[in-house]
Amino acid sequence: MSDEEFTPDALLLLSFGGPEGPDDVMPFLRRVTKGRNVPDSRLEQVAEHYRHLGGVSPINALNREIIANLEQELAAQGWDLPVYFGNRNWYPLVEDTVAQMARDGVRHALVFATSAWGGYSGCMQYREDIARARASVGESAPELVKLPFFFDHPLFVEAFADSLRTAFEEIPESMREQARLVFTAHSVPLASGGRTIYEGQVRQAAALVAHAAEARSYDVVWQSRSGAPSTPWLEPDVCDHIEKLADKGANAVVICPIGFVSDHVEVVWDLDHEARELADALGVKLARAKTPGHDPRFAKMILALAQGEKQRGVASCSPGCCATARREPPAEAAQSREGA
Repeated sequence: MSDEEFTPDALLLLSFGGPEGPDDVMPFLRRVTKGRNVPDSRLEQVAEHYRHLGGVSPINALNREIIANLEQELAAQGWDLPVYFGNRNWYPLVEDTVAQMARDGVRHALVFATSAWGGYSGCMQYREDIARARASVGESAPELVKLPFFFDHPLFVEAFADSLRTAFEEIPESMREQARLVFTAHSVPLASGGRTIYEGQVRQAAALVAHAAEARSYDVVWQSRSGAPSTPWLEPDVCDHIEKLADKGANAVVICPIGFVSDHVEVVWDLDHEARELADALGVKLARAKTPGHDPRFAKMILALAQGEKQRGVASCSPGCCATARREPPAEAAQSREGA
């Protein structure tokens, strides 16, 4: 297919998926970990996080909010581009969505995956989702072009920086000057495919947001690890880090969940519940920056990426990203990985 032939007639938002009711939780987790021999006893531990939220992950509602913002922005720009929604692990499944797109006559579509990152989980696995969905539909499947990752996009950085400033204002003025800024992202095993790409991009994004928010110093830590304790993962863990900061006399911490697009279950449980509970016990004032998915600038960013691919007509991928990424160790699958 030549560049001139690619004229997108739809946009697909592709995400991880999450349960939308208590009866969905265990089937969802079994689907996430299919083929990886994760026992139900381990899945039950993760299921409790969802049950704490009524058995409903916020992720699908948050993605529908992004889609509504997208549709509003498309209308404002006069771009007649229908937006579809598909998930890897829960309904609406991407295979079903691509089948519907084919029935609707869509021939060429752009795909926005809700991951800012390269590497296996952030990039290559979404490309596998796209390939699997097209194969399930067959010859009538539309051409699908994945938009590039966006960890360093100016609108992504600006939205996070503004949210970070707001979070600092939640800290009492007398403590604000000494409050420690901590960026956090989903941990991955050290043996993960594309791990060095992912880690480098997280650190680069943190540096960009810190600079934009005029923060002088900060830490980068990790969260939501799972799997066997013997498997080495990116460290330090955010809760371990808060304890160390408290031991050193810190009395205020501002967390910026740089690794996540939306306030889904891993943000809400791991940071708003576990990290905040720990901080309260240690006498540390904790504030958290909101993720940028709800911000209208996020929809503007998606359309800016879409305009770029519309002009190029090819998929973008940084050198060495998917070429070096490989499937991750089974141990990683015990967590829901909504942020990937």
